[in-house]
Amino acid sequence: MSKGLITALVIIGVILFFIFGFFMWGTGVYDSAIKSQEDVNESFSNVQAAYQRRADLIPSLVATVKGAAENERGILTAVTQARAGIVGAKTPEDLDIAGRKINTAINLAFEAYPQIRSTENFQELQSQLEGTENRINVARQRYNETIKVYNSYVRGFFKRFALSLFGGGEDFSARKGFEAAAGADQAPKIDFSK
Repeated sequence: MSKGLITALVIIGVILFFIFGFFMWGTGVYDSAIKSQEDVNESFSNVQAAYQRRADLIPSLVATVKGAAENERGILTAVTQARAGIVGAKTPEDLDIAGRKINTAINLAFEAYPQIRSTENFQELQSQLEGTENRINVARQRYNETIKVYNSYVRGFFKRFALSLFGGGEDFSARKGFEAAAGADQAPKIDFSK
């Protein structure tokens, strides 16, 4: 083989090596951008899931607490009215009748609802509200973190160049972090008056 042919083969080999290396680098950039993009999408879905959890859970908890409080209100009203009968008694017979009424009211109260729990229910509701809002906050923070990683990746000069060549028309533009939509980020109003 002549020296010229060997030199030409070496040059062709080096060119092919660089083309192959460039192609591998470009596809690696593209694959990493896709993974980062999917991480962003997953993080945003987790924010939406936290919102959905809040929308599903909180109204049910509020209804449960309201129902228990209403039940206890009825029990306490019956006991209070029976006690008022004792205070208003004027004769021993009135006192005896009022005493039986209060015993009956108390026994019925403890049979129907053996332990007054509305304070515990309200505390559990507060705990669930706090936990839910914390989950939403963590999901938002993770979303913003994945946005930062994604934006840092796709905004590099050489990476933008590779994505424009190998991206096949996909949109790899920078994304904005979490921005609450009007109304979607508002915690439900808790109203025990109804």
